[in-house]
Amino acid sequence: MFDLVSVIDLPPFSMAQPDKDSLFGEALGDLTRHHYSGCGEYRRILDALGFDPSLAHTTREYPYLPVRLFKDFELMSVPSADIVKTLTSSGTSGQAVSKIYLDRAAAVTQTKVLSKIVSDFIGPQRLPMLVIDSTTTVKDRQHFSARGAGIIGFSMFGRDVTYALDDDMALDMAAIEAFAEKHKGGPVLLFGFTSIVFLHLIEALAEKGLKLPFEQGILIHGGGWKKLADIAVDNEAFKARLADITGIERVHNYYGMVEQTGSIFMECGAGRLHSSIFSDIVIRGNDFSECGQGEKGLVELVSLLPSSYPGHVLITEDIGEWLGVDDCPCGRLGKTFAIHGRARQAEVRGCSDTFTS
Repeated sequence: MFDLVSVIDLPPFSMAQPDKDSLFGEALGDLTRHHYSGCGEYRRILDALGFDPSLAHTTREYPYLPVRLFKDFELMSVPSADIVKTLTSSGTSGQAVSKIYLDRAAAVTQTKVLSKIVSDFIGPQRLPMLVIDSTTTVKDRQHFSARGAGIIGFSMFGRDVTYALDDDMALDMAAIEAFAEKHKGGPVLLFGFTSIVFLHLIEALAEKGLKLPFEQGILIHGGGWKKLADIAVDNEAFKARLADITGIERVHNYYGMVEQTGSIFMECGAGRLHSSIFSDIVIRGNDFSECGQGEKGLVELVSLLPSSYPGHVLITEDIGEWLGVDDCPCGRLGKTFAIHGRARQAEVRGCSDTFTS
């Protein structure tokens, strides 16, 4: 089977797309045969499609599973006794959630890859970290929601990790002020989910007439934009408001989902989302044919990481646009893209910034 270890040691944005296509052709073949052998449900799907995993295929030819499938079926390619962690997507009240099953090897690999990708943007040094969330989100260490898994995953980049919100998702001003005083004048890392950062930190501080002295800070945030779109706040407005209230101007939005944890796509200074050597995207039109550069369509996500469940090729309900390949002004190689929201008629997906009051 394809050995991911040799790829993990490479810089995450160092491979030009033609070489990456060659790598993925081999790796996806091995992964597909592995899941075909280990997961009965996946095998039946491929058999029904008439897809022969023993033959060579290009990246674009491998069957993609709809992400909704993980809401309806328990899909795993390893014995259930080997599962050490179960991740769940966040859902709005009453909705089914995806369940993703990780064995030890898959969990370790996803953590290593997340570290490689994020460190390329913020550097290897662990920074004092302010999490824009409540500690209640991460209490169950064995069965994580997407939001909890995100917090735990990104906490590896921080030290003196402090939570900015109390159990009622209100500002914990004592904790915030103590953190700001302790680390004033130095670099800090803030992490949170997009609408929570905006509504529960930025706007909550503004309502109190308060500002934070984090001019050397970095914010990493992700999750859906629907709540902010409803109040006419786009990416640029978000950044401007953040800079005014906190002083932070280094901001990295990221795109990802629990069904492919670890394979995140980070936004660079040029405002583009980047695929790494561990993942790729395909944009598909209404007839599911591949879209060209600058065309919008459904986002297909491809990842080398899922080994304990058949999540290596997925079709999402998100609308994206392929912006370029190996040509980003930031110098990172690989495909770049933008996300433009959800497909019409798609289920209202509980993004990782959803919480129950």
